Amino acid sequence: MKGRISSGFALIPLFLLAAASPPDGERRLSREEAAALPVVAAGGGTSGLNTIETRLLKGDPARAGLYTISIKVPPNTHIAAHTHRDDRTATVVAGLWHFGYGPDAKSDTTRGLPPGSFYTEPAGKAHFAWTGPEGATVYITGIGPSDTRYLATPR
Repeated sequence: MKGRISSGFALIPLFLLAAASPPDGERRLSREEAAALPVVAAGGGTSGLNTIETRLLKGDPARAGLYTISIKVPPNTHIAAHTHRDDRTATVVAGLWHFGYGPDAKSDTTRGLPPGSFYTEPAGKAHFAWTGPEGATVYITGIGPSDTRYLATPR
């Protein structure tokens, strides 16, 4: 019996590894598990701001195919007007996200989006965003490869 128990414990790391490597296409993450994923470099399809934590939930915006990223934007951050070549959708999961469309990042043309809010980033359509004192976390989905083209220098 003692031998069975110790060999059973030896299999635990294998089960944990299998749980961390789901079958192709299957993934279930709580908000806390998504937030615990490693931060990746701000690459294609992201703001490029090093203060924003970007995590890959599925795929990679720099490669062909479906992707979803999580961005955790710190308090009082402004993202200047920019475009992406792919059509994207987004959901706010935490904080208050101030989002607007157009080439001029004016705070009076944004709409405050609380958790549970949804918005779109149509391909080639200029948009911008900012956070207040609480910051925000947003999940963004598109079909890569994506890019980011600023209309002006980001702040």
